[in-house]
Amino acid sequence: MRWAAVPTNAEMKQILLITGGARSGKSSYAERLALSLSPRPVYIATARIWDEDFRQRVLHHRSARSPEWTTIEEEKALIRHSLHGRVVVIDCVTLWCTNFFYDQHSDTTAALEALKMEFDAFTAQEATFIFVTNEIGMGGVSENELQRKFTDLQGWTNQYIAQCADKVFLMVSGIPAQIK
Repeated sequence: MRWAAVPTNAEMKQILLITGGARSGKSSYAERLALSLSPRPVYIATARIWDEDFRQRVLHHRSARSPEWTTIEEEKALIRHSLHGRVVVIDCVTLWCTNFFYDQHSDTTAALEALKMEFDAFTAQEATFIFVTNEIGMGGVSENELQRKFTDLQGWTNQYIAQCADKVFLMVSGIPAQIK
């Protein structure tokens, strides 16, 4: 597998987006990429603990990360963290969207505007950002109205980040394909 070269100071500010389906290898690829770019990357986990099963998943992910990582758990306000000069994995956009969607009482317009404002402010920092997201709309249209609204929000957020990104990778069966 060919990895990107370590960014020079002129290339330090970049946005990468890694997208794909569930269990397609997105997070693993993001982590390997970050470690190839920095000996001490930052991992921002956006998960909100909703139930015991999810708590166990979070504990598993925490324990699986090696000690060279700086881990920040942040549900929404990414901008609270100054990460100048760092390589940062944000995992994941889907959970980040969920937090805004829930807190905005399923108002997709309000959630999308809040997400865009947070994204723009956060990525204004001089850093390398590796966003991990899901392509949840590839499986068809749900009969559930709330799910359709969330799928819309996720899709629009993914499109916004992809437009801003320097590179976009689509993961398929553990294989990254650069699409931008």
